Amino acid sequence: MAVRTAFPGVNELLTTAVEALGGAERPGQVKMAEAVGRAIRTGEHLAVQAGTGTGKSLAYLVPAIRHAVEKDTTVVVSTATIALQRQLVDRDLPRLAKALKKPLGRMPTFAILKGRRNYLCLHRLDSGAPEEPEDPALFDPFAVSRLGKEVTRLREWASDTETGDRDELVPGVTEQAWRQVSVTAKECLGVARCPIGQDCFAERARGEAGKADVVVTNHALLAIDALQGYQVLPEHDLVIIDEAHELVDRVTSVATGELTSSAVAVAVRRCGKLIDADTADRLQEASEGLAMILEDMPAGRLDTLPKALGGAVAAVRDGAHACLSALGSDRKEDVEEATARKLARSQLEEVHDTAVRLLDAFAEDTAHQRDVVWLSNDKFSFSSRPPMLHVAPLSVAGLLRERVFAQKTTVLTSATLALGGAFDTLARQWGLPPSQARVVAAEGTATEKAPPADDDELKWSGLDVGSPFDHRRNGILYVAKHLPPPGRDGLGEKTLDEIASLIEAAGGRTLGLFSSMRAAKQATEELRDRVGFPILCQGEDTTSLLVTKFAEDPRTCLFGTLSLWQGVDVPGPSLQLVIVDRIPFPRPDDPVQSARQRAVEARGGNGFLTVAATHAALLLAQGTGRLHRSVGDKGVVAVLDSRLATARYGGFLRSSLPPFWPTYDPEVAKAALKRLDAAAG
Repeated sequence: MAVRTAFPGVNELLTTAVEALGGAERPGQVKMAEAVGRAIRTGEHLAVQAGTGTGKSLAYLVPAIRHAVEKDTTVVVSTATIALQRQLVDRDLPRLAKALKKPLGRMPTFAILKGRRNYLCLHRLDSGAPEEPEDPALFDPFAVSRLGKEVTRLREWASDTETGDRDELVPGVTEQAWRQVSVTAKECLGVARCPIGQDCFAERARGEAGKADVVVTNHALLAIDALQGYQVLPEHDLVIIDEAHELVDRVTSVATGELTSSAVAVAVRRCGKLIDADTADRLQEASEGLAMILEDMPAGRLDTLPKALGGAVAAVRDGAHACLSALGSDRKEDVEEATARKLARSQLEEVHDTAVRLLDAFAEDTAHQRDVVWLSNDKFSFSSRPPMLHVAPLSVAGLLRERVFAQKTTVLTSATLALGGAFDTLARQWGLPPSQARVVAAEGTATEKAPPADDDELKWSGLDVGSPFDHRRNGILYVAKHLPPPGRDGLGEKTLDEIASLIEAAGGRTLGLFSSMRAAKQATEELRDRVGFPILCQGEDTTSLLVTKFAEDPRTCLFGTLSLWQGVDVPGPSLQLVIVDRIPFPRPDDPVQSARQRAVEARGGNGFLTVAATHAALLLAQGTGRLHRSVGDKGVVAVLDSRLATARYGGFLRSSLPPFWPTYDPEVAKAALKRLDAAAG
């Protein structure tokens, strides 16, 4: 009788993978891979902070693939950005599968899965989209012409594409055009009833995902899988959440409801021919009443429900409920009528459920409120979008705890997780209990999962595997303690002088991260004539093109706001100075953050530290992380907000940053920049 060879261990597989990919083994990578392997064996959740350059993708993919192949199961890897999805699917996983084929005994398989709206719907393309000109721009002849051209292009693409994946369409099309050829999960007829169901791109993607060892998806679909009453992702027992610092914001976005008068009007049009006119007219009147009320209201957070608005939203709720009742349940009917009924029900349910949620949001006192409501109104902007009511959860901790952590073993990783030097800050937002300091043990053999118990608290451990970068030797954190605290009237003259002198010392090579677009534009306009180097500003072209130009010309500077804090990856001498104009606290009028802060205070907590300072620490850590993107990178991070040195919360923020060598002396920072500029040539 043949003796089965022992399944290769994580360390052995990691060594094989690193050698096959031509890399070098890194201590942090090995430590992380061992910890992920232990989490899989024990079922204990794991949060891993792994600095840029650690090779964290390989560190979690190797033990994940090993587990999937050995147990014949599926592992889900969730990311926040398309860029990381593409890196995993197009580069990391194909190379890794090839490298691990021999030691694992077969080629590991992988697939990418997105929400249904990301795939072309052949039935929608064949039957035509319902005419719903909800966008005022569509009444512009030029916009109508452009839309027609884009839809024609989509029809041509439909006969060429093998996946129907929107991200593979280059160049892309507008959201309005894509809506003509796609459906949401609620609008879909279902594979059994759809006449083109056998050829459905979304169903094909789901089928491939169901057979794959590793399924790559995004935080939004992970949230939808947790929120909906039906299964979206294939059966799996392990979730790896990369870019985990963005998890709460992405889940909050998915769980946010929106209500406009035009959305109600669309629901009326969709069900108009399927129910009696009187019932549809009732909802139409509710739509018009809501439009009148919202038009006269100022934008901002709603702490109480005005009587008139409450009446208008209640009328929408009742009108939508009446239409749903009149619509009745699904019946045997032809495909065309079934499609119309499905579209109508989808829109009516969304309108009704959002209206119910808006009304319920004010039922509890401040300390126990679950949702925050606000009104956005862009009538004075170029977009001319109608006023919109939003309702968002104050916390997603309960959802994540019950629908993710209580169901699957979960590994969360990012370069930025230990805020204030601890994991507890983000763990609370995820719904994990206070830290239970655990030492991650070396790799074992047998399973160590404890039998389930009703009173078990979720168990997790945090691990910081460090970074391959020597931050203290290669980076300086310069805090401009001598500058006055930033005010509300834009950048002061002393701050502009400081920026100019730092750029001159660096010889260009500067990424300017500003807390607002107004500040970025002000700095660009005022400094273009004062410094002898080109300055690019976000918004003047696509962000990707600006970053490319910045990387190609070392003497160039790039100024911008939020997306640049996390989206710039420029190693080498093109980036030797990162300037941060002020601590990136959330805006005081940010409805979600301000409501969360108020709710914490209503329960007796410190709302500023729990919400505002945590938000700032996360962004500041991400922004300063732009300096070191490869082992040889050197430079200065200059924070021009003196509060980082003087305020009581400064220590919490500084301990969230990489361990740069600190200084308050501008001459020390400028001298270092001049030396780096001379060395770069």
